[in-house]
Amino acid sequence: MISIVIPLYNKEKQIAHTLQSVFAQTFQDFEIVIVDDGSTDNSVKEVKKFDDPRVLLIQQSNAGVSAARNRGIEEANGELIAFLDADDEWMPEFLQTILQLKKIYFNCKVWATSYFNSWNGNLLPITLRKIPFFEESGILTNYFKVATYSHPPICSISVAVDKQVLKSIGGFPVGIKSGEDLLTWARLAVETNIAYSTRPLAIYNMGEGYILSNLPPRRQDVGDPVGKELVKLLDRYPDKKALKQYISHWHKMRASVAVRCGETMEVMKEVFLALKYNVLNLKVIFFFFLMLLPSKLRAYIINRY
Repeated sequence: MISIVIPLYNKEKQIAHTLQSVFAQTFQDFEIVIVDDGSTDNSVKEVKKFDDPRVLLIQQSNAGVSAARNRGIEEANGELIAFLDADDEWMPEFLQTILQLKKIYFNCKVWATSYFNSWNGNLLPITLRKIPFFEESGILTNYFKVATYSHPPICSISVAVDKQVLKSIGGFPVGIKSGEDLLTWARLAVETNIAYSTRPLAIYNMGEGYILSNLPPRRQDVGDPVGKELVKLLDRYPDKKALKQYISHWHKMRASVAVRCGETMEVMKEVFLALKYNVLNLKVIFFFFLMLLPSKLRAYIINRY
């Protein structure tokens, strides 16, 4: 049996569609652990419309998405945990493909597929570079290199993990607003091999925050706890060059967000850190010069390019 953990917070208009994509799976031996994280809309009422004994609804006070996922992990009866967000969906073959990966790559403890980004009704497959195998599936022996030069290869809706491995890393980090999932995949990549299918079988519905002219939906964490935890992994990961490149990429992403928020000093700090961990990451310098421009011209360039 597969336990599917869905954190839920104010998704009354999306949760039914998400659940329908689960019930449409070709593999049906699952339970759905929905953790309502203090929703203030009709999300819970929408869930209760599904009369299926495989649905377990847990309600708690608002504590954040990581806490909700961790609660779902604790309550799950299965040893294989798949994750799905309450406004996203799976293709019908997702769970079946995860099980096939688990059977073929039995020495792995993480199994994932590629995914689509959904934007304005269009399904856009993510860009994958540096994949270390030529077949449709294989082992991501170079996870950090792939994650540096591609879209994030693992998304919180396209992965299943062994329950005991999740517990060994402490689950999802609580108290982090942005990047908590990326840190979790990084910690798992250090602990175990990741089996991967390049076939996109999950759909991530992008929000307005992905329009570069808009402010990001979540502000970055003060003190950058994700970046600091990534640095701690350096002592435990043999391919330090790849992990350093990934840390540089993380600071490049933070610089991009800081530009959109107009935070000049934050941009300069993130550019410096990106170059510190990879002096060849020269594209990040663009953000530095962008902040030297008048705000209207900077906004025009962001909107245009």
